[in-house]
Amino acid sequence: MAVYSAAAAVLAGVESRQGSLKGLVYASNFQNVKQLYALVCETQRYSAVLDAVIANAGLLRAEKKLRPHLAKVLVYDLLLGKGFGGRGGRWKPLLERHQARLKAELARLKVRQGVSRNEDLLAVGPKPGPASQVPRFVRVNTLKTCTEDAIDYFKRQGFSYQGQASGLEDIRALKGKCFLLDPLLPELLVFPAQTDLHDHPLYQAGHLILQDKASCLPAALLAPPPGSHVMDACAAPGNKTSHLAALLKNQGKIFAFDQDAKRLASMATLLARAGVSCCELAEQDFLAVSPSDQRYCQVQYILLDPSCSGSGMPSRQLEEPEAGTPSPERLRALAAFQQRALSHALTFPTLQRLVYSTCSVCQEENEDVVQAALQQSSGAFRLAPILPSWPHRGLGTFPGAEHCLRASPETTLTGGFFIAVLERVEVPSSVSQAKAAASELTPSPAPKRRKRRRKAVAAPGTQPGK
Repeated sequence: MAVYSAAAAVLAGVESRQGSLKGLVYASNFQNVKQLYALVCETQRYSAVLDAVIANAGLLRAEKKLRPHLAKVLVYDLLLGKGFGGRGGRWKPLLERHQARLKAELARLKVRQGVSRNEDLLAVGPKPGPASQVPRFVRVNTLKTCTEDAIDYFKRQGFSYQGQASGLEDIRALKGKCFLLDPLLPELLVFPAQTDLHDHPLYQAGHLILQDKASCLPAALLAPPPGSHVMDACAAPGNKTSHLAALLKNQGKIFAFDQDAKRLASMATLLARAGVSCCELAEQDFLAVSPSDQRYCQVQYILLDPSCSGSGMPSRQLEEPEAGTPSPERLRALAAFQQRALSHALTFPTLQRLVYSTCSVCQEENEDVVQAALQQSSGAFRLAPILPSWPHRGLGTFPGAEHCLRASPETTLTGGFFIAVLERVEVPSSVSQAKAAASELTPSPAPKRRKRRRKAVAAPGTQPGK
């Protein structure tokens, strides 16, 4: 059992860039260095395969106490290694309970890839990598239309609506002109990866927002009720701001800040096209915004998505192979700014709920920033437990980090992302309701594939369904 724990610790260290694999193995103080090194190398070599098998089998959802890196090591040895034999300790019976499901998911993976041997899953060829297989997510802008009308519009264009996805397997199987409703977010449509909708009339008119699923989660988890005052601290380019406005139904106020004039101008155009009327834009550094300013005395919700390395963005991974490995100097500078911004946000006296998010996979910009801010808040805030069914959790670097969410092309079919929800320890009842609504997003029943013809969606200029 000790070798599995040691291997999981080394994998976590490699992922968070604490050192090289070999250096972390030798620093682990594990007696059999050769055994540990071999186990970590092989687990890492099959990392994408193991992520897919674990996610599709729902292992982490079923076993809450099993951490992702340990699960990866154990599943490697169970399916691809030498088996547990006399090893495994208390984890052996746990994994053996799921053995049939895990083996079935590995077999399905080989069928999809058209291979018969485990080693063939590693073959480097023309097959696209995980980043290029992230589907096209399309958020229906409920300020201008509704999900049912958008679905009907696509059906009349020759697309085949497959209903609400039951899981990642349905989404992976999408091809051609088929599309689904996301199983978690009721305004999110899912199309095959290479679907290009930039010239689509509903997108051009602001009825649709092309936005990755992981990027939709921050506003959905903040869950401000209509009439709330919300602050979007680092707002440009504005997709999350428009999502907040849709959740507010344009009732209430959004204070959006960005210090880049060009980005702010582009954001203003995007918000106007989306029909947003409750947002007040300010060309200002969020760190210079005073918590004592009376204009913000009713702000109970803050969304903070600060500048980051972008190491989780699929487009960057595809275009820049080294984009996922920012320099230590850049990481330190970004993390210092992110921590200042988060600590500053927590000083707003009426704040009750805050979402911190990045499109980075680096621990320095994510768990480390959240941990430092929580320590600085002296117990006034805590991490809210969110989406317990989400398969990819925060790195276990401090107690409670499992309440954070991570996302990746391999485990969630999204871009790489990190989300933490912080809530004031004593929450008034009005905010408790919003918190409860966001604790486990439960989408409404999927629009059914109806045979009867609905009333046509209006032309883009007439704002259908408004």
